Amino acid sequence: MNVDLSQVACCRPLDDDGLTSEDAEATARVFKALSDPARVRIVNLLARNPEAACVCELTPVVGLSQPTVSHHLKKLVQAGLLQREQRGVWAYYTLDRAGLERAASVFDLEGATV
Repeated sequence: MNVDLSQVACCRPLDDDGLTSEDAEATARVFKALSDPARVRIVNLLARNPEAACVCELTPVVGLSQPTVSHHLKKLVQAGLLQREQRGVWAYYTLDRAGLERAASVFDLEGATV
């Protein structure tokens, strides 16, 4: 039995109102920054802390050296997940909620059937 595949409607066009190419690249940078368990832990610690935190406060909790924690913080700031505020010689970090919302927009399930 031959089936004329041109008459079968197996493919429907996808909604193209999603991320632009630029948005997808920026979001990929966020997920790349979160590919390290220490960075995920830092983001989680800052998300649960209402105050800004200094690297000296994060270092003992994360269990890594101060230079390593500083490196991870720099990557998270560059990815748009954290904000950095200089106070004298110390830098304090807070969660950038707008950055997290941009990352979460990838999983926007509005209108989706799950």
